Amino acid sequence: MKRNTRVISFRPLVILVAVGLGLTGCGFLTGEENTSDAGSDGSQCSDQTLRLATIRADEDPTTVGAQAFADGISEATDGQVTVQVFPNSQLGDANDIYAGMASGQDVDIFYNGISLYPTLDGAEAFTVLSVPFLWDSYEQMKGVLETDRYQELIDQAAENTGVRVVATAGDAEPRALSANRAVETAADMDGLSLRIADAPMPQEFARALGAQPQVVAFSDLYISLNQGVVDAQENGAITMVNQSLMEVQSHFMPTNYIRDVQAWQFSDQVWNSLCTEHQEAIHAQAESAGDVTTDEVATQLDESMATLEEHLEIVDVDIESFRSALDGTFEQFDGDMWPEGLLEETRSLAEEHA
Repeated sequence: MKRNTRVISFRPLVILVAVGLGLTGCGFLTGEENTSDAGSDGSQCSDQTLRLATIRADEDPTTVGAQAFADGISEATDGQVTVQVFPNSQLGDANDIYAGMASGQDVDIFYNGISLYPTLDGAEAFTVLSVPFLWDSYEQMKGVLETDRYQELIDQAAENTGVRVVATAGDAEPRALSANRAVETAADMDGLSLRIADAPMPQEFARALGAQPQVVAFSDLYISLNQGVVDAQENGAITMVNQSLMEVQSHFMPTNYIRDVQAWQFSDQVWNSLCTEHQEAIHAQAESAGDVTTDEVATQLDESMATLEEHLEIVDVDIESFRSALDGTFEQFDGDMWPEGLLEETRSLAEEHA
């Protein structure tokens, strides 16, 4: 099986911050330094300009949320922290962004689905989040990511990669299915030539159901469907409309088989240099901006579905047939793509947060 392309991770550099002695910053009378507002490396609150990257277009919900975060953090810190938003891959593709964050250069924050995080060496455990039909809702997935178990995994991954997930907030359109014929049950996937993402879970999903997965660059998706290179694809409704894919497909199946949560990912080096007050403000604004993203996703999904209903046949899919056909398929990756036992742990946590 083809794995995700890996990015070489870099251990975060150690930052030595010289803190000047003063009556307000240190314990002049007691001889003990007051670090209540200091970051984990002892840094005090100071003016900061942070660069936030997205790989989405200006109108995408992710970018809308990123801009809300930038506006909110400036107000919350009285202008001490300024965030500059660079959408549409202006600071490079995901590999470029991750390399820049891990080395503490070029990019400070990346706002994107957590499904991309395990492409970093040292964050492979998060691949389990993309197991098909694992999640029933955004709220369920977000709840699991906020458990002690997943916070432990986040800390481990930050140490391994130099990139820290500071908050998981903001919905993403779920992956669905479109084709030039109806797919009502899992059996209808047999023989379907399906454009698939270059990621292990979607590829195994297709193979397990008898489809013929083909990795095609996203930029070539429209023409590949138009020319019959592939017969189907598995992006969601918003992408369908934004890329005009309803012009080259006849049926849409809202399978919602893989879900995602947007993650506020920081260079761990940068995060540790921030004072506690600014870290707390960032946590609060990340949640607030995540709500903006979630609302925008809901709005655009409604609008996109209305558009698709005008152009395509919307198929009522038998989701249980898919679940049954895939039963036991992904256990083979336990202890390989993610730590042994993590899939069962995650399923149990998902039930608790249903």
